Amino acid sequence: MKKQVYMLMWACLVSVQAFPQNSIEFEEFTLDNGLHVIMHQDNSIPIVVTSVLYHVGSKNEDPERTGFAHFFEHLLFEGSENIERGQYTDLVEGNGGALNAFTSNDVTYYYELMPSNFLEMALYLESERMLHAKIDEVGLETQREVVKEEKRQRYDNQPYGSIFPETLSRAYSQHPYRWAPIGSLDHLNAASLDEFMQFYKDFYVPNNAILTIAGDIDYDQTREWVEKYFSEIPKGNKEIYRPDIKEPKKTEEIRDIIYDNIQIPAVIQAYNLPPKNHPDAYPLEILSTYLTGGKSSLMTKELVDKQQKALVVAAIPLDLEDGGIFIMYGITNMGVEAGELESEMDVLIGKVQEEGISEKDFQKLQNIIENNLVSKNASLEGIAQNLAESRLFYGDTGYINRELEKFREVTIEDIQRVAKDYMTLDARVVLYYLPKSQQTSENQ
Repeated sequence: MKKQVYMLMWACLVSVQAFPQNSIEFEEFTLDNGLHVIMHQDNSIPIVVTSVLYHVGSKNEDPERTGFAHFFEHLLFEGSENIERGQYTDLVEGNGGALNAFTSNDVTYYYELMPSNFLEMALYLESERMLHAKIDEVGLETQREVVKEEKRQRYDNQPYGSIFPETLSRAYSQHPYRWAPIGSLDHLNAASLDEFMQFYKDFYVPNNAILTIAGDIDYDQTREWVEKYFSEIPKGNKEIYRPDIKEPKKTEEIRDIIYDNIQIPAVIQAYNLPPKNHPDAYPLEILSTYLTGGKSSLMTKELVDKQQKALVVAAIPLDLEDGGIFIMYGITNMGVEAGELESEMDVLIGKVQEEGISEKDFQKLQNIIENNLVSKNASLEGIAQNLAESRLFYGDTGYINRELEKFREVTIEDIQRVAKDYMTLDARVVLYYLPKSQQTSENQ
Protein backbone atom coordinates (compact mmCIF):
# COMPACT_ATOMS: atom_id res chain seq x y z
CA MET A 1 0.00 0.00 0.00
CA LYS A 2 1.45 3.36 -0.99
CA LYS A 3 0.48 6.40 1.02
CA GLN A 4 3.23 8.92 0.53
CA VAL A 5 3.57 12.45 -0.73
CA TYR A 6 7.05 13.89 -0.19
CA MET A 7 7.56 17.59 0.26
CA LEU A 8 10.54 18.64 -1.81
CA MET A 9 12.83 19.38 1.10
CA TRP A 10 12.19 16.07 2.78
CA ALA A 11 12.42 14.14 -0.47
CA CYS A 12 15.96 15.42 -0.73
CA LEU A 13 16.73 14.42 2.83
CA VAL A 14 15.31 10.95 2.39
CA SER A 15 17.53 10.35 -0.61
CA VAL A 16 20.64 11.08 1.46
CA GLN A 17 22.14 7.76 2.47
CA ALA A 18 23.34 7.19 5.99
CA PHE A 19 27.09 6.84 6.25
CA PRO A 20 28.11 3.17 5.94
CA GLN A 21 28.73 1.74 9.38
CA ASN A 22 30.58 -1.33 10.54
CA SER A 23 28.10 -1.53 13.37
CA ILE A 24 24.57 -0.20 13.83
CA GLU A 25 24.35 1.12 17.38
CA PHE A 26 21.05 0.86 19.24
CA GLU A 27 19.37 0.75 22.63
CA GLU A 28 16.35 -1.40 23.45
CA PHE A 29 13.93 -2.13 26.24
CA THR A 30 10.60 -3.87 26.79
CA LEU A 31 7.54 -2.34 28.43
CA ASP A 32 5.54 -4.29 31.02
CA ASN A 33 2.82 -4.89 28.41
CA GLY A 34 5.28 -6.77 26.21
CA LEU A 35 5.99 -4.06 23.62
CA HIS A 36 9.64 -4.33 22.58
CA VAL A 37 11.25 -0.98 21.73
CA ILE A 38 14.43 -0.42 19.69
CA MET A 39 16.08 3.00 19.34
CA HIS A 40 18.84 3.98 16.92
CA GLN A 41 20.39 7.45 17.11
CA ASP A 42 21.67 9.26 14.01
CA ASN A 43 21.82 13.01 14.40
CA SER A 44 23.36 13.71 11.00
CA ILE A 45 20.08 14.96 9.49
CA PRO A 46 16.93 16.20 11.29
CA ILE A 47 14.57 13.33 10.41
CA VAL A 48 13.26 10.31 12.27
CA VAL A 49 11.57 7.07 11.26
CA THR A 50 8.97 5.60 13.59
CA SER A 51 7.88 2.06 12.74
CA VAL A 52 5.80 -0.73 14.22
CA LEU A 53 6.23 -4.33 13.12
CA TYR A 54 3.27 -6.53 14.00
CA HIS A 55 3.93 -10.26 13.98
CA VAL A 56 0.83 -11.03 11.95
CA GLY A 57 0.62 -11.89 8.28
CA SER A 58 -1.48 -14.02 6.01
CA LYS A 59 -0.28 -17.20 7.69
CA ASN A 60 -2.13 -16.23 10.88
CA GLU A 61 -5.51 -16.13 9.14
CA ASP A 62 -8.45 -18.50 9.27
CA PRO A 63 -8.51 -20.45 5.95
CA GLU A 64 -12.12 -19.31 5.59
CA ARG A 65 -11.22 -15.66 6.20
CA THR A 66 -8.12 -15.02 4.15
CA GLY A 67 -6.94 -11.51 3.34
CA PHE A 68 -7.53 -10.11 6.85
CA ALA A 69 -3.91 -9.09 7.55
CA HIS A 70 -3.59 -7.23 4.25
CA PHE A 71 -7.03 -5.69 4.74
CA PHE A 72 -5.94 -4.33 8.13
CA GLU A 73 -2.88 -2.76 6.54
CA HIS A 74 -5.37 -0.51 4.76
CA LEU A 75 -7.99 -0.30 7.48
CA LEU A 76 -5.65 1.02 10.15
CA PHE A 77 -5.16 4.22 8.19
CA GLU A 78 -8.86 5.01 8.65
CA GLY A 79 -8.26 6.87 11.90
CA SER A 80 -9.05 6.22 15.55
CA GLU A 81 -11.37 7.27 18.32
CA ASN A 82 -9.31 10.46 18.62
CA ILE A 83 -8.19 10.95 15.00
CA GLU A 84 -10.88 11.74 12.42
CA ARG A 85 -11.23 9.64 9.29
CA GLY A 86 -8.58 10.65 6.76
CA GLN A 87 -6.72 12.85 9.24
CA TYR A 88 -4.00 10.28 9.97
CA THR A 89 -2.36 10.71 6.58
CA ASP A 90 -2.95 14.47 6.59
CA LEU A 91 -1.16 14.88 9.93
CA VAL A 92 1.95 13.17 8.58
CA GLU A 93 2.08 14.60 5.07
CA GLY A 94 0.88 18.02 6.18
CA ASN A 95 3.92 18.28 8.42
CA GLY A 96 6.47 17.36 5.77
CA GLY A 97 6.50 13.62 6.37
CA ALA A 98 5.72 10.41 4.52
CA LEU A 99 4.14 7.14 5.53
CA ASN A 100 3.80 3.66 4.17
CA ALA A 101 2.97 0.08 5.07
CA PHE A 102 3.21 -3.47 3.75
CA THR A 103 1.87 -6.90 4.54
CA SER A 104 3.66 -10.19 3.95
CA ASN A 105 2.95 -13.80 4.74
CA ASP A 106 4.58 -13.26 8.15
CA VAL A 107 4.25 -9.62 9.24
CA THR A 108 2.52 -6.27 8.86
CA TYR A 109 4.75 -3.21 8.96
CA TYR A 110 3.91 0.50 9.29
CA TYR A 111 6.22 3.49 9.34
CA GLU A 112 6.26 7.27 9.31
CA LEU A 113 9.21 9.38 8.24
CA MET A 114 8.96 12.81 9.86
CA PRO A 115 11.02 15.88 10.65
CA SER A 116 12.54 14.97 14.00
CA ASN A 117 10.63 17.70 15.86
CA PHE A 118 7.45 15.72 15.07
CA LEU A 119 8.61 12.48 16.72
CA GLU A 120 6.14 12.82 19.56
CA MET A 121 3.30 13.14 17.05
CA ALA A 122 4.44 10.00 15.22
CA LEU A 123 4.52 8.04 18.47
CA TYR A 124 1.06 9.29 19.36
CA LEU A 125 -0.28 8.24 15.95
CA GLU A 126 1.12 4.72 16.28
CA SER A 127 -0.22 4.36 19.81
CA GLU A 128 -3.67 5.35 18.54
CA ARG A 129 -3.40 2.75 15.79
CA MET A 130 -2.55 0.11 18.40
CA LEU A 131 -5.23 1.00 20.96
CA HIS A 132 -8.07 2.99 19.41
CA ALA A 133 -8.24 2.04 15.71
CA LYS A 134 -11.52 2.99 14.03
CA ILE A 135 -13.17 -0.23 12.90
CA ASP A 136 -16.69 0.37 11.65
CA GLU A 137 -18.91 -0.42 8.68
CA VAL A 138 -17.96 2.79 6.84
CA GLY A 139 -14.27 1.95 7.00
CA LEU A 140 -14.87 -1.68 6.05
CA GLU A 141 -16.83 -0.77 2.94
CA THR A 142 -14.32 1.91 1.94
CA GLN A 143 -11.35 -0.42 2.23
CA ARG A 144 -13.12 -3.34 0.59
CA GLU A 145 -13.34 -1.20 -2.54
CA VAL A 146 -9.67 -0.22 -2.20
CA VAL A 147 -8.60 -3.87 -1.92
CA LYS A 148 -10.83 -4.87 -4.85
CA GLU A 149 -9.16 -2.24 -7.03
CA GLU A 150 -5.70 -3.32 -5.87
CA LYS A 151 -6.49 -6.93 -6.76
CA ARG A 152 -7.73 -5.90 -10.19
CA GLN A 153 -4.61 -3.87 -10.91
CA ARG A 154 -1.98 -6.20 -9.45
CA TYR A 155 -3.42 -9.64 -10.20
CA ASP A 156 -6.49 -9.77 -12.44
CA ASN A 157 -5.57 -7.23 -15.13
CA GLN A 158 -1.79 -7.54 -15.02
CA PRO A 159 -0.16 -9.90 -17.53
CA TYR A 160 1.29 -12.85 -15.60
CA GLY A 161 -0.16 -11.16 -12.49
CA SER A 162 -1.48 -14.39 -11.00
CA ILE A 163 1.91 -16.13 -10.90
CA PHE A 164 2.33 -15.54 -7.18
CA PRO A 165 -1.04 -16.89 -5.92
CA GLU A 166 -1.16 -19.68 -8.48
CA THR A 167 2.31 -20.88 -7.48
CA LEU A 168 1.71 -20.64 -3.74
CA SER A 169 -1.46 -22.70 -3.98
CA ARG A 170 0.53 -25.57 -5.47
CA ALA A 171 3.82 -25.16 -3.61
CA TYR A 172 2.09 -25.53 -0.22
CA SER A 173 -0.46 -28.24 0.40
CA GLN A 174 -1.02 -27.77 4.15
CA HIS A 175 0.74 -24.67 5.46
CA PRO A 176 -1.22 -21.36 5.34
CA TYR A 177 1.45 -19.96 3.06
CA ARG A 178 -0.68 -21.60 0.37
CA TRP A 179 -2.69 -18.40 -0.09
CA ALA A 180 -1.27 -14.98 -0.97
CA PRO A 181 -1.63 -11.99 1.39
CA ILE A 182 -4.24 -10.42 -0.91
CA GLY A 183 -6.52 -13.28 0.17
CA SER A 184 -10.07 -13.84 -1.00
CA LEU A 185 -12.49 -11.01 -1.72
CA ASP A 186 -15.34 -13.43 -1.07
CA HIS A 187 -13.97 -14.03 2.43
CA LEU A 188 -13.68 -10.29 3.09
CA ASN A 189 -17.20 -9.66 1.82
CA ALA A 190 -18.62 -12.44 3.98
CA ALA A 191 -16.86 -11.38 7.19
CA SER A 192 -18.81 -9.53 9.88
CA LEU A 193 -17.79 -6.43 11.78
CA ASP A 194 -17.35 -8.58 14.89
CA GLU A 195 -14.87 -10.82 13.07
CA PHE A 196 -12.76 -7.84 12.05
CA MET A 197 -12.82 -6.43 15.56
CA GLN A 198 -11.75 -9.78 17.00
CA PHE A 199 -8.82 -10.00 14.58
CA TYR A 200 -7.72 -6.55 15.73
CA LYS A 201 -7.98 -7.51 19.42
CA ASP A 202 -6.06 -10.72 18.82
CA PHE A 203 -3.07 -9.46 16.87
CA TYR A 204 -2.65 -5.67 17.14
CA VAL A 205 -1.49 -5.77 20.72
CA PRO A 206 1.79 -4.56 22.27
CA ASN A 207 3.05 -8.07 23.06
CA ASN A 208 2.82 -8.88 19.34
CA ALA A 209 4.67 -5.77 18.15
CA ILE A 210 8.11 -4.20 17.88
CA LEU A 211 8.38 -0.41 17.94
CA THR A 212 11.51 1.03 16.31
CA ILE A 213 12.61 4.66 16.30
CA ALA A 214 15.62 5.58 14.16
CA GLY A 215 17.11 8.97 13.44
CA ASP A 216 17.68 12.34 15.05
CA ILE A 217 16.59 11.44 18.58
CA ASP A 218 17.59 11.79 22.19
CA TYR A 219 17.44 8.40 23.89
CA ASP A 220 16.08 9.61 27.22
CA GLN A 221 13.42 11.87 25.70
CA THR A 222 12.35 9.17 23.26
CA ARG A 223 11.97 6.60 26.03
CA GLU A 224 9.91 9.06 28.03
CA TRP A 225 7.51 9.62 25.11
CA VAL A 226 7.27 5.88 24.39
CA GLU A 227 6.28 5.21 27.99
CA LYS A 228 3.81 8.10 27.90
CA TYR A 229 1.93 6.84 24.83
CA PHE A 230 2.36 3.06 24.97
CA SER A 231 2.78 1.90 28.57
CA GLU A 232 -0.94 2.03 29.37
CA ILE A 233 -2.00 -0.01 26.33
CA PRO A 234 -3.13 -3.36 27.74
CA LYS A 235 -1.41 -6.58 26.84
CA GLY A 236 -3.34 -9.03 24.69
CA ASN A 237 -5.46 -11.27 26.87
CA LYS A 238 -4.86 -14.56 25.05
CA GLU A 239 -2.07 -16.48 23.37
CA ILE A 240 -1.14 -15.21 19.91
CA TYR A 241 -2.08 -17.75 17.25
CA ARG A 242 0.91 -19.19 15.39
CA PRO A 243 0.26 -21.99 12.90
CA ASP A 244 2.00 -25.16 14.08
CA ILE A 245 1.99 -26.78 10.66
CA LYS A 246 5.01 -28.29 8.96
CA GLU A 247 4.72 -28.42 5.21
CA PRO A 248 5.44 -32.01 4.10
CA LYS A 249 8.36 -32.50 1.74
CA LYS A 250 7.31 -32.99 -1.85
CA THR A 251 7.89 -36.41 -3.36
CA GLU A 252 6.84 -35.61 -6.93
CA GLU A 253 6.70 -32.76 -9.37
CA ILE A 254 3.48 -30.73 -9.59
CA ARG A 255 2.81 -29.52 -13.12
CA ASP A 256 -0.02 -27.40 -14.52
CA ILE A 257 -1.01 -24.97 -17.29
CA ILE A 258 -2.51 -21.51 -16.70
CA TYR A 259 -4.21 -19.82 -19.64
CA ASP A 260 -3.90 -16.06 -19.22
CA ASN A 261 -4.51 -12.82 -21.10
CA ILE A 262 -0.98 -12.83 -22.50
CA GLN A 263 0.65 -12.99 -25.90
CA ILE A 264 3.91 -14.75 -25.00
CA PRO A 265 4.26 -17.99 -23.01
CA ALA A 266 6.12 -18.16 -19.70
CA VAL A 267 7.66 -20.93 -17.61
CA ILE A 268 7.50 -20.85 -13.82
CA GLN A 269 9.55 -23.13 -11.58
CA ALA A 270 9.14 -23.10 -7.81
CA TYR A 271 11.29 -24.81 -5.19
CA ASN A 272 10.50 -24.98 -1.48
CA LEU A 273 13.08 -23.49 0.85
CA PRO A 274 13.94 -23.95 4.55
CA PRO A 275 12.84 -21.50 7.27
CA LYS A 276 14.20 -17.97 7.09
CA ASN A 277 16.66 -18.47 9.96
CA HIS A 278 18.01 -21.83 8.70
CA PRO A 279 21.78 -21.92 7.99
CA ASP A 280 21.10 -22.96 4.38
CA ALA A 281 19.28 -19.66 3.77
CA TYR A 282 22.64 -17.94 3.17
CA PRO A 283 24.03 -20.17 0.40
CA LEU A 284 20.55 -20.32 -1.14
CA GLU A 285 20.43 -16.53 -1.40
CA ILE A 286 23.82 -16.52 -3.09
CA LEU A 287 22.62 -19.27 -5.44
CA SER A 288 19.52 -17.25 -6.26
CA THR A 289 21.69 -14.24 -7.09
CA TYR A 290 23.94 -16.38 -9.27
CA LEU A 291 21.04 -17.84 -11.23
CA THR A 292 18.73 -14.85 -11.67
CA GLY A 293 20.18 -11.79 -9.97
CA GLY A 294 20.32 -9.22 -12.74
CA LYS A 295 21.92 -8.84 -16.17
CA SER A 296 25.10 -10.69 -15.23
CA SER A 297 23.30 -13.73 -13.80
CA LEU A 298 23.74 -17.19 -15.32
CA MET A 299 20.18 -17.50 -16.64
CA THR A 300 20.20 -14.05 -18.22
CA LYS A 301 23.59 -14.44 -19.86
CA GLU A 302 22.84 -17.90 -21.24
CA LEU A 303 19.13 -17.85 -22.05
CA VAL A 304 18.52 -14.17 -22.87
CA ASP A 305 21.83 -12.94 -24.29
CA LYS A 306 23.52 -16.03 -25.73
CA GLN A 307 20.79 -18.51 -26.75
CA GLN A 308 18.02 -15.91 -27.05
CA LYS A 309 15.50 -18.44 -25.79
CA ALA A 310 13.95 -15.95 -23.35
CA LEU A 311 13.06 -12.28 -23.25
CA VAL A 312 13.67 -12.24 -19.51
CA VAL A 313 14.50 -14.66 -16.72
CA ALA A 314 13.94 -13.48 -13.16
CA ALA A 315 12.96 -14.72 -9.73
CA ILE A 316 10.76 -14.06 -6.72
CA PRO A 317 12.76 -15.49 -3.80
CA LEU A 318 10.68 -15.53 -0.60
CA ASP A 319 12.57 -16.26 2.61
CA LEU A 320 9.67 -16.93 4.98
CA GLU A 321 9.58 -17.65 8.69
CA ASP A 322 8.29 -21.22 8.41
CA GLY A 323 9.88 -22.15 5.09
CA GLY A 324 10.03 -20.06 1.95
CA ILE A 325 9.89 -20.58 -1.78
CA PHE A 326 12.13 -19.76 -4.72
CA ILE A 327 9.99 -18.83 -7.73
CA MET A 328 11.93 -18.55 -10.98
CA TYR A 329 10.22 -17.53 -14.19
CA GLY A 330 11.18 -17.06 -17.81
CA ILE A 331 9.22 -15.40 -20.60
CA THR A 332 9.92 -17.06 -23.94
CA ASN A 333 11.33 -15.32 -26.96
CA MET A 334 9.24 -15.20 -30.12
CA GLY A 335 8.85 -18.66 -31.66
CA VAL A 336 10.23 -20.51 -28.61
CA GLU A 337 8.01 -23.11 -26.98
CA ALA A 338 7.59 -23.17 -23.20
CA GLY A 339 8.95 -26.72 -23.03
CA GLU A 340 12.09 -25.70 -24.90
CA LEU A 341 12.81 -22.88 -22.45
CA GLU A 342 12.13 -25.14 -19.48
CA SER A 343 14.60 -27.73 -20.75
CA GLU A 344 17.36 -25.12 -21.07
CA MET A 345 16.62 -23.79 -17.57
CA ASP A 346 16.95 -27.34 -16.24
CA VAL A 347 20.26 -27.81 -18.05
CA LEU A 348 21.73 -24.76 -16.31
CA ILE A 349 20.47 -25.86 -12.89
CA GLY A 350 21.95 -29.29 -13.50
CA LYS A 351 25.26 -27.72 -14.46
CA VAL A 352 25.46 -25.89 -11.13
CA GLN A 353 24.55 -29.09 -9.30
CA GLU A 354 27.22 -31.11 -11.04
CA GLU A 355 30.01 -28.56 -11.48
CA GLY A 356 29.33 -25.86 -8.90
CA ILE A 357 30.51 -22.33 -9.60
CA SER A 358 33.93 -20.88 -10.29
CA GLU A 359 36.08 -19.08 -7.75
CA LYS A 360 35.83 -15.92 -9.86
CA ASP A 361 32.02 -16.05 -9.85
CA PHE A 362 32.02 -16.82 -6.13
CA GLN A 363 34.07 -13.73 -5.29
CA LYS A 364 31.83 -11.61 -7.51
CA LEU A 365 28.74 -12.94 -5.72
CA GLN A 366 30.23 -12.20 -2.32
CA ASN A 367 30.81 -8.61 -3.42
CA ILE A 368 27.21 -8.32 -4.68
CA ILE A 369 25.82 -9.68 -1.42
CA GLU A 370 27.99 -7.35 0.64
CA ASN A 371 26.88 -4.37 -1.43
CA ASN A 372 23.24 -5.41 -1.03
CA LEU A 373 23.61 -5.62 2.75
CA VAL A 374 25.25 -2.20 2.92
CA SER A 375 22.41 -0.81 0.80
CA LYS A 376 19.82 -2.32 3.17
CA ASN A 377 21.23 -0.19 5.97
CA ALA A 378 21.95 2.89 3.87
CA SER A 379 18.80 4.73 4.93
CA LEU A 380 16.99 5.28 8.20
CA GLU A 381 13.95 3.46 6.81
CA GLY A 382 16.10 0.42 6.06
CA ILE A 383 17.82 0.48 9.44
CA ALA A 384 14.50 0.69 11.30
CA GLN A 385 13.03 -2.25 9.41
CA ASN A 386 16.17 -4.39 9.67
CA LEU A 387 16.50 -3.80 13.41
CA ALA A 388 12.91 -4.95 13.93
CA GLU A 389 13.26 -7.99 11.68
CA SER A 390 16.53 -8.99 13.35
CA ARG A 391 14.74 -9.05 16.68
CA LEU A 392 11.68 -10.88 15.37
CA PHE A 393 13.13 -13.51 13.07
CA TYR A 394 16.50 -14.14 14.72
CA GLY A 395 15.65 -13.39 18.35
CA ASP A 396 18.46 -10.86 18.62
CA THR A 397 18.51 -7.24 17.45
CA GLY A 398 22.29 -7.46 17.19
CA TYR A 399 21.91 -9.85 14.27
CA ILE A 400 21.81 -6.74 12.08
CA ASN A 401 25.56 -6.46 12.69
CA ARG A 402 26.32 -10.16 12.13
CA GLU A 403 24.41 -10.87 8.93
CA LEU A 404 27.37 -10.16 6.68
CA GLU A 405 29.51 -12.59 8.70
CA LYS A 406 26.95 -15.32 8.00
CA PHE A 407 27.31 -14.81 4.26
CA ARG A 408 31.09 -14.71 4.50
CA GLU A 409 31.02 -18.17 6.11
CA VAL A 410 29.42 -19.65 2.98
CA THR A 411 31.72 -21.78 0.82
CA ILE A 412 31.60 -22.74 -2.85
CA GLU A 413 30.79 -26.27 -1.72
CA ASP A 414 27.78 -24.98 0.25
CA ILE A 415 26.31 -23.42 -2.90
CA GLN A 416 26.67 -26.63 -4.89
CA ARG A 417 25.20 -28.65 -1.99
CA VAL A 418 22.05 -26.53 -1.62
CA ALA A 419 21.53 -26.59 -5.37
CA LYS A 420 21.42 -30.39 -5.15
CA ASP A 421 19.35 -30.51 -1.98
CA TYR A 422 16.63 -27.97 -2.77
CA MET A 423 16.41 -27.57 -6.56
CA THR A 424 15.29 -31.13 -7.26
CA LEU A 425 13.24 -31.80 -10.38
CA ASP A 426 11.01 -34.35 -8.62
CA ALA A 427 9.98 -31.99 -5.79
CA ARG A 428 8.99 -28.75 -7.44
CA VAL A 429 6.14 -26.88 -9.09
CA VAL A 430 6.24 -26.17 -12.83
CA LEU A 431 3.63 -23.94 -14.45
CA TYR A 432 3.27 -23.00 -18.07
CA TYR A 433 1.55 -19.68 -18.70
CA LEU A 434 0.01 -19.81 -22.16
CA PRO A 435 -2.18 -17.38 -24.14
CA LYS A 436 -5.90 -18.01 -23.84
CA SER A 437 -6.03 -18.31 -27.60
CA GLN A 438 -4.09 -21.59 -27.30
CA GLN A 439 -6.69 -22.97 -24.91
CA THR A 440 -9.39 -22.29 -27.47
CA SER A 441 -7.48 -23.95 -30.29
CA GLU A 442 -6.52 -26.97 -28.16
CA ASN A 443 -10.17 -27.55 -27.20
CA GLN A 444 -11.33 -27.60 -30.81
